[in-house]
Amino acid sequence: MTGVEISAPTQLTLFGSSAVDRTAAYPRLRYMGSKYRLLPWIASVFETIEFDSAMDPFLGSGAVAYLMKGMGKRVIASDYLNFTTEIAKAAIENHASRATPHDVEMLICAGPYAKSFIHDTFDGVFYDTADLRFLDTVCANIPRLDDPYKRNLATAALIRACVKKQPRGVFTVGNNGGKYDDGRRDLRLTMRDQFLEQIDAYNDAVFDNGKENLALRSDVFDLPQDLVGSVDLVYLDPPYVPRSDDNDYIKRYHFLEGISTYWKEDAVLEESKVKKIPKRFTPFAYRKTAIEAFERLFAQFRDSTIVLSYSSNGYPDLEVLVELMSNFKSDIVVHRRDHRYHFGTHKAVRRSIVEEYLIVGK
Repeated sequence: MTGVEISAPTQLTLFGSSAVDRTAAYPRLRYMGSKYRLLPWIASVFETIEFDSAMDPFLGSGAVAYLMKGMGKRVIASDYLNFTTEIAKAAIENHASRATPHDVEMLICAGPYAKSFIHDTFDGVFYDTADLRFLDTVCANIPRLDDPYKRNLATAALIRACVKKQPRGVFTVGNNGGKYDDGRRDLRLTMRDQFLEQIDAYNDAVFDNGKENLALRSDVFDLPQDLVGSVDLVYLDPPYVPRSDDNDYIKRYHFLEGISTYWKEDAVLEESKVKKIPKRFTPFAYRKTAIEAFERLFAQFRDSTIVLSYSSNGYPDLEVLVELMSNFKSDIVVHRRDHRYHFGTHKAVRRSIVEEYLIVGK
């Protein structure tokens, strides 16, 4: 990698800057590949770059986009998943709307609007009967909120309540007779109590950074060109092609994607034990298409500073990524640090130690 600067591996610093401190208020989502624990390091790299506007087109849990909002940047956040976009609309685009006690009372009140799709479909798969009926009730009441940002906020709170009530935080397995129940408080709370806590959490996360931020649902390659060309910096955190298993977010979070639209967009696959929805294609998921997708990605954002987040356990490897980026950027710096992922409960997962990269191209 001739002409490329490789920084020494760094140690993770404590929360120090006001922007990073503010992310403590962001409702953390147990999400595959989440960068929440890396935010101080990511912020330290951002602080070496001059930029006023940024795009995060693989926003995932939204933690990095929220960090950039806290840094006072204009942020455009997007994702091809609807449930992540709902969260971003609630906490990144939204700058003032909060759910009032009256709103919350209306949301949790069972009435003539309630349907039974969730209960009828997922009874015996996820949660108990009372929790499933509560989800149906809130989903029926969310459209009654006049303020669209309040609807986003309520949906985000419902999504996080579902994650916290689900052992391991993923939806690849059902109740399994309590097999994954480790006695945590989150699993003891009713869905109603979880939802009430999450409404408060998202209310607390709302703030105005003085910029017109935007969250939208879009595949990265379908983003409007006027938006792509309007930002100084783009933060890219695409799915990694893993060395083993897969990176299928729909498989792991199909319930959250479904609940975000009340399954209006995706038909349930009845033959699936956990009632999945159809998988969606992304070229970043396969070795045969990933390299071409990265080249297309770098070309798309060639006019912005590129900050690519990647990992040593992904494909392609660091050398290939730097070579691809060098076709569009002459000044490339690679920042590195060791990181241990704690996603899931299996011991093998808890031992997942990798090297994280932030590849900055100017």
